[in-house]
Amino acid sequence: MMIHTARTTLEPISPALARRIVERDEWHGDAWHPEYPLADELGPLRTHARSTDHDPVFTLYLVRDAAGLAVGGFGFFGPPDSSGAIEFGYGLIPAARGVGLATEVVVAALAVASSNGASRAIADTDIANVASQRVLEKAGLTEVERSGSMVFFAGELGP
Repeated sequence: MMIHTARTTLEPISPALARRIVERDEWHGDAWHPEYPLADELGPLRTHARSTDHDPVFTLYLVRDAAGLAVGGFGFFGPPDSSGAIEFGYGLIPAARGVGLATEVVVAALAVASSNGASRAIADTDIANVASQRVLEKAGLTEVERSGSMVFFAGELGP
């Protein structure tokens, strides 16, 4: 399922594409920014590359800017749990930061999650990453805890 915003497209990542991204096996038309993927995306991409059964909605997504260049990623950590909660993470290359793209991506992905049965969202970020904290707040989440070097956020998803 493609997710479109005003300035981005979230493209689902299949296990085969995840393998190629990890191996940096770029094919004609992939249009990956040289800084994509971010280092902290490699673990989830490797896990996804080995999967044989993945949810078509609650999966990993490649984030493309308006020009079609892959500039980051967004990922659900799986489908909603028994309470309806989903956990997610995201990241953009430095050149794509600071212009509101992350907020656009998170808001759109959470709207899709809500329309597919999720009722609550949770995320965390490094305590020093104030920009990410602002993205989560703009997306409707609130800080619920600080522990060590991490800040935890949660929010109810509405229709």
